[in-house]
Parts: sequence; C-alpha cells; structure tokens
Amino acid sequence: MRYPIRVLFLCTGNSARSQMAEGLLRTVGGADFEVHSAGTEPKELHPLAVEVMRETGIDIAGHKSKPLERFLGQQFDYIITVCDRARDSCPTFPGDNQRIHWGFEDPAAVTGSRAEQLTVFRRVRNEISERLRVWVTVQRKRLKEIGQPV
Repeated sequence: MRYPIRVLFLCTGNSARSQMAEGLLRTVGGADFEVHSAGTEPKELHPLAVEVMRETGIDIAGHKSKPLERFLGQQFDYIITVCDRARDSCPTFPGDNQRIHWGFEDPAAVTGSRAEQLTVFRRVRNEISERLRVWVTVQRKRLKEIGQPV
C-alpha cells in the first residue's frame, strides 16, 4: 500500500454515484487518499448530484466526467466500482490493486418528479457516505499498522 492511498471510483456514466463518492472520500479521507473517478461511458455531471452534495457542504460543481481510458496504465491501490455495468466491463490495471464492488442504485436513471428524484439522490449519497466512513476507518488502521502518518 502506498501513501496516500490511490483510489479510482468507476461507474458507467461518471455523472452521479462515482462523482459523489469522489467528493465524499476527498472530504472524509483528506490527505490520506488520492481520489479519482471515471466512467466507462461518461456523461455530463448530473445537476442533482451537485445539489445533494452541496447540502452536505461538499462542492462538486467543478468536477468533470472523465473517461476510464484516461486512467488506463496508472496504478491504484483500490478500484471501486459503484455500478454493476462498470464492474462487468472494468479492464485490468497494472500493479497489485484491490477491486471492490459497491452496487448502488443509479439515481440518474430515476424518473418522476424532481422531489422524487432528489429523494433517491439523497439516499444514494447517504449510502455511499456510510460505506465510505467505515472503509476509511479500516484503511487508516492499516496505514497506522505499516507506520504511515494518519
């Protein structure tokens, strides 16, 4: 494991789930993590993802959707897929990375009123946040065990 821990969140569109995960880990993980996100078929950043993240004090408005190809050949400690389609099409990355799959509902695919869509975006944001808080705690424990500053 390197310091900081390099993480790539991967999703299909890189418009909501992976973007929220990137913003959350940057905030919760701080300097202990170098965080990126990408999509297998990138789409524009979803405005409701920006809105629900802003509600938590995290501004992802400057994020851009990025194609997975931009990161091919780079080494990551963790590749975290947040949707099934990305997991199924994730290419091989160099190095001894760990792949993790956290499947979350795609809030960008939800139809209905704006209020209904916001409800799903908030729920998915909260689910990602809860998962990340536990995961970061475990990673920081591992960093301490190998003598890295935390």
